Amino acid sequence: MTAVLTPPLRLPVDETGPGTVRDLTPDQVAGLLRAPALVRLLPAPGGRWRVAGNQKVGVARLRTPTGDAIDLLLRPKLPIRDLLFLLSYSPTDPWHPEPVTAATTDELLPALAELLARTTRRTLESGVLHGYRTVEEDLPLIRGRIRTTAQLRRVGLPLPVAVRYDDHTPDIAENRILLAALHRATHLPGVPAPTRLTLRHLSDHLPGVRLLHPGAPLPTWTPSRLNSRYTRALQLAELLLSGRSIQAEGGTSFPTDGFLLDMPKVFERFLALALGDALSRHGVRCAAQETHHRLDEAGRVPFRPDLVLYRAGRPVSVIDAKYTVLGATAPPVDHLYQLLGYCTALGLPSGHLIYAATSGATAPTDHIIRGSGITVTAHALDLTRPPAELLAKMTELAHTTTSTPPT
Repeated sequence: MTAVLTPPLRLPVDETGPGTVRDLTPDQVAGLLRAPALVRLLPAPGGRWRVAGNQKVGVARLRTPTGDAIDLLLRPKLPIRDLLFLLSYSPTDPWHPEPVTAATTDELLPALAELLARTTRRTLESGVLHGYRTVEEDLPLIRGRIRTTAQLRRVGLPLPVAVRYDDHTPDIAENRILLAALHRATHLPGVPAPTRLTLRHLSDHLPGVRLLHPGAPLPTWTPSRLNSRYTRALQLAELLLSGRSIQAEGGTSFPTDGFLLDMPKVFERFLALALGDALSRHGVRCAAQETHHRLDEAGRVPFRPDLVLYRAGRPVSVIDAKYTVLGATAPPVDHLYQLLGYCTALGLPSGHLIYAATSGATAPTDHIIRGSGITVTAHALDLTRPPAELLAKMTELAHTTTSTPPT
């Protein structure tokens, strides 16, 4: 007797907001509770459940304890075109939105897959990047250097010869990451057939590159003059590959079919790149996620601000990115406490909170903390503005965050 497969539960959820009330079986509730980082569940009247987003966007297929599927569609609060700009921004080569067919819909994944295809095609137009990789193997002839120790251990015939040599190959970290992203995007649900065909065609342009094993860590690469044309494609590839697993209850992770973005991290990364680029024109360096140990006198309590600004090696300001809407009256008290602690530990007279807005941004507001002389300035950055306006705002912020605060 053939088993009847239960169709997947299709569950659209907005990234933020109150959520939607749904009828869920105990099995479906258990499946959603396995991934509390993705959605929030609250009991609703009549035995129903309220499912709300948790600042994640993308698509993910979860499994219930009995094996049934739940397809989560985590919809962004930003228009797709604006989100694509944040994802693909590079200070050395800022992307200005082109007509992307999928971007006119509410579906993030098809738009991102098409953007990856376009970016990779432009990257590979100049040829595939090659690099040198050290190889150790046994050959019937001498190539490179003989591995003397390994060769002397042998008895009998002197062949094959244990050798070590540097091979000029396309099988390097940059191409392996790119191939893994192309392969993953090809197999994700919801990607249109023409885009899948383009992704497969681009994969064929990387012969000799080994495909990463599922679950294997991504190889590391270092930005340089040689791989600069790969930078934007690699940033997109790493974003696409970053959602290969999700955190479950208890701290363990498990693989999931789909693609996920942590929007606070996306916002923070964009701020570090775009603001850092504007600050560099003022002779200021922007350091992201540095660990400091000056909160207590003994240096035993570490803290890690989102951004610390340095001029001539000395900190001049500190910034915390908040992917949430700034209240009409003032920032939350815990946000002000956080910046007060950062400024006190770093010996700074001022710090800045930068909030993500999706409608008309308000003017910055200064909050002078009583008894400390420290000023915390709150900014609302409208992420729905056109790219040129958004980057102009970065220039304005670069000036504001490095100016002397009011007294």
